[in-house]
Amino acid sequence: MTSVNPQVNLRNIVLSMLIEVEEGEKSHLVLKNYLDHYSYLDKQQRAFITVLFRGSIERKNEMEYIVSQFSKTPITKMKKVIKWILIMSVYQLKYMDSVPASAVCNEAVKLTNKRKMPGLKGFVNGVLRNITRNIENIHYPDEPLEYISVKYSIPKWIVEMWEEQYGKERTVKMLASLYSPRPVTVRCNTSKADIADIIHNLEYHGVEVKRSDLYENALYMKGFDSLEKLEAFQAGLITVQDESSMMVGLASGVKNNNYVIDVCAAPGGKSLHISDLMNGTGCVEARDLTEYKVRLIQENIKRIDIKNIKTKVMDAVVLDEDSIEKADIVIADLPCSGLGVIGNKSEIKYNVTKEQIDQLVLLQRDILRVVSRYVKPGGTLVFSTCTVNKFENDDNVRWIEENLPFRLKDFGDKVPKQLKHKKGCLQIFTGDYGMDGFFISTFEKIKG
Repeated sequence: MTSVNPQVNLRNIVLSMLIEVEEGEKSHLVLKNYLDHYSYLDKQQRAFITVLFRGSIERKNEMEYIVSQFSKTPITKMKKVIKWILIMSVYQLKYMDSVPASAVCNEAVKLTNKRKMPGLKGFVNGVLRNITRNIENIHYPDEPLEYISVKYSIPKWIVEMWEEQYGKERTVKMLASLYSPRPVTVRCNTSKADIADIIHNLEYHGVEVKRSDLYENALYMKGFDSLEKLEAFQAGLITVQDESSMMVGLASGVKNNNYVIDVCAAPGGKSLHISDLMNGTGCVEARDLTEYKVRLIQENIKRIDIKNIKTKVMDAVVLDEDSIEKADIVIADLPCSGLGVIGNKSEIKYNVTKEQIDQLVLLQRDILRVVSRYVKPGGTLVFSTCTVNKFENDDNVRWIEENLPFRLKDFGDKVPKQLKHKKGCLQIFTGDYGMDGFFISTFEKIKG
């Protein structure tokens, strides 16, 4: 391994990453890009970057609340750099016990100077020293919803919506699960190798592996540095996919030699899974809106060396006349608010709005009107989202039944028996069996 440059400032790296996310970049992509760029850092340094970056975003609202109690300058009036230096420093003080408080304060002052703001060193130092003395006695809001909003760093309107839809107990359970340590979940590509052989390969290379109790093809992994460097990944034996997403392929009931259209497929996890479930037979047509998204699918196809998937750039709201009533199964995993995956993409909870959800519901219905026409009579439509929200999920199920020639189709024994579901509908709540939040529904196209 290349020796580490002693001048590399890990906190400065994290600061740059946080600013990129605020400016609109996706956190999981920023993290990957920076870890790739600084691949010469050792495992401990990369872990520090990861924990501080993710934690500062996850706990942003709470950190801002704490800073506001000790700063005469409102957060909204602070320079972007200073705001994030304070947020990441308070996160270290409150949640990273291995970092001494004196080091946190000193490094924050150095970082302020490094970012060419020497006039604000005294302000940063004063705020952080004051917080350090009082970190164990922070006063949180007395009003219950405000308390939950601050404590779990989530906008109050989302708390209100979830409490109304699912109740307080479920809401708090979901929010608490966001901060529980989670291993990386991968799916074994059983068309490439037996599960036992894949596990042996991973363990041989020092990876801690645990098999899922829900789905035999799912593995939980930890104890490794870079996924991309693992032999099993490079050889296409495993694919990163949350277990809740794997349930889409299982619920579809796909059979050998089926023709499947996945209309919003990038980066391709569900298409790849369905291809594997068909044992290399049939055809999966993986479509998405842009060349960039389709390239992501193609990269995964190439890595795994799959022959029964083809890709196509296509706008899902534009009717493809050649596909009408051709597909045995249509997978419509549609654009959504993403509230089920905020454990991995924390910035979503700060960016989504009620107005966006209303617009997304309309977009989902526009897509469903079109892509449902690709299903053969008697064929299956799978409508799914990675969100926990009745407006996008339950309401759209009713809309499909009332406006399209489809009826709900029972899962039978296709999904794991541990997952409670009603006829043709499965809401996986964030944290259930360690999974992301996800919604899946299956419909049969009415003949005639």
